[in-house]
Amino acid sequence: MKKIAILAGTAGVAAAAILAAFVASGSSVADENKLEELKAQGFARVAIANEPPFTAVGADGKVSGAAPDVARVIFQKLGVPEIVASISEYGAMIPGLQAGRHDVVTAGLFMKPERCAAVAYSEPVLCDAEAFLLKKGNPKGFQSFADIAKDPTGTIGAPGGGTEEKLALEAGVPRERVIVVPDGQSGLKMLQDGRVDVYSLPVLSINDLASKANDPNLEVVAPVQGAPVYCDGAAFRKGDEALRDAYDVELAKMKESGEFAKIIEPYGFSAAAAMSTSREKLCAAQ
Repeated sequence: MKKIAILAGTAGVAAAAILAAFVASGSSVADENKLEELKAQGFARVAIANEPPFTAVGADGKVSGAAPDVARVIFQKLGVPEIVASISEYGAMIPGLQAGRHDVVTAGLFMKPERCAAVAYSEPVLCDAEAFLLKKGNPKGFQSFADIAKDPTGTIGAPGGGTEEKLALEAGVPRERVIVVPDGQSGLKMLQDGRVDVYSLPVLSINDLASKANDPNLEVVAPVQGAPVYCDGAAFRKGDEALRDAYDVELAKMKESGEFAKIIEPYGFSAAAAMSTSREKLCAAQ
């Protein structure tokens, strides 16, 4: 797993209500041991993907993207000056967090009940829908995961352990026709080479990939019919809820002040979408 050090950069009513609730409950004080540990070592270990605009890794090793940019600022506010990121497949992020290899996941890891049972999520940060990247003209007419399942030869590429893999399998696409893809460039190449009929990622990630590819033989279908809108949050280990709560207090302040929107909206995300829902609602969604 490649390690990438990141130097700390400069960096609604619903948000105010969240902030007030945390302050009133006394959750603004993080677990002393954990937060003091992070302060002492001078950084937090963050698991990311390499999936712009959620996360991105430059040629110089600099990590950016909406999720780590938010995390960097919040950890600075908590007295932790740097974040150190490890690139991980989605399916390995929660096990890595539980095993203590990461302090937090900030990578477009969308909230779902089963994930909420395994980790302690922050309040919502980034929201998006699902998209398909296909050959120009969409020769098989795929508009949904169910369409791929109905085609006996239809194949789809998706991140291992990610939302798209799960949606394809739940729609009835056989396991052997759901191809695990390690990263966006690999998915793009597999599609161009005809090894998959569809590559699926969130809308913003697919649009970023398609824009950079600048391949006139490809097109995007978005949003995917029947696929829900998801939101992620920073994911902490169970037992680190106090640290998560302190993170949430700073996140709520940023949402209220407008600083949150200034960070994520240049990447194409909607601050209003993240502020219109809550961890409680997303973790309860079926």
